[in-house]
Amino acid sequence: MHKLLAAFLVVPLLGLNVSSAEAAPALKVTLSRGSVAVSSLNTVPVTVTVEGSYADLPYNNVVYVQFKRTSGPGPLTEFSSMPLALVDGDGTPGLWRGTVNVPSTASGSVEPTAVDGYEFVAGNPPNAPAPVASPPVLVVNGVHVPKLTSLVTPKVVPYDKPWTVRYTVTDSATGKPYGTRLKLLTGHEERCLEKNESTSVLSDTNGNFVQAWAAQAYGDVTSCLRIPGKPGWISRLVTPVWRPAAISAAPSRTSAPVGTIVPVNGSVFNGSNCQVVLQRLYGATAWRAVGTSTVRLSGRFTLNAQPSYRGNISYRAYLPPCRDKVAGTTKPFVVRGT
Repeated sequence: MHKLLAAFLVVPLLGLNVSSAEAAPALKVTLSRGSVAVSSLNTVPVTVTVEGSYADLPYNNVVYVQFKRTSGPGPLTEFSSMPLALVDGDGTPGLWRGTVNVPSTASGSVEPTAVDGYEFVAGNPPNAPAPVASPPVLVVNGVHVPKLTSLVTPKVVPYDKPWTVRYTVTDSATGKPYGTRLKLLTGHEERCLEKNESTSVLSDTNGNFVQAWAAQAYGDVTSCLRIPGKPGWISRLVTPVWRPAAISAAPSRTSAPVGTIVPVNGSVFNGSNCQVVLQRLYGATAWRAVGTSTVRLSGRFTLNAQPSYRGNISYRAYLPPCRDKVAGTTKPFVVRGT
């Protein structure tokens, strides 16, 4: 699995102030509206008011409210309010007020889930979140919601070849582009998890943006595209690059007495810790597993063939999908039982 994709699935606890999160009292959050209708790339501002005590204030005494979609088609699952200014009190207690810019991509039911002194960024752990008491529900009716798609060419990228990624923004209701050049944000690798580490680009009038990559044998080359909002993005698409199996293998000998173990030595480029399988041909087309091994840090592996009868027996080494590598096999080879 890509390092970046794994990061979206497993959020690290580094930086999370656990004691503050456990001790923080719940705050009251109210919204100026119970429902909004939002179209296409627009956002609709809703006034947010926070009441209660929050001790971990930054120097400017602002707080942010995290919103999460609890139902509906989305596709945006979470987003942040703008900074809410302290308008009364010193924070313990205090009253904060500001706006959340609601995008069409949050279509469904949305609730405020936490309050923090720092902006919530999707995919990153919060700093010192405080819970929300009895969170109100905001119903978002999103129409003509933007849809992000990507196309990597070639579909499976050889380690020594360049490639391109074409991102496209369309209206999900019509399947057509919005007919204007769109401001977009691109990133790659860990920058896809960071709000401010992006490059601003423009699509063409068909909603396309093409990013060209030079040949790169090593490293995570995951890229992403974001549609910017305020303060964060309103949509994001992460695009991995799939690599060939790049597996090779050969038996240490081509004939052996029946029952003798014959080591099969091979390698997988950039495939350390991946599992490999020795397959044997049964009949004309049925390949079945007869052994497994793990690719060593050197990229090498060893499997054991064992001819069970006299005559030619066909084998091959198979690599199942592993991280960014697609499944693949070696060419068949023969070990003759004698």
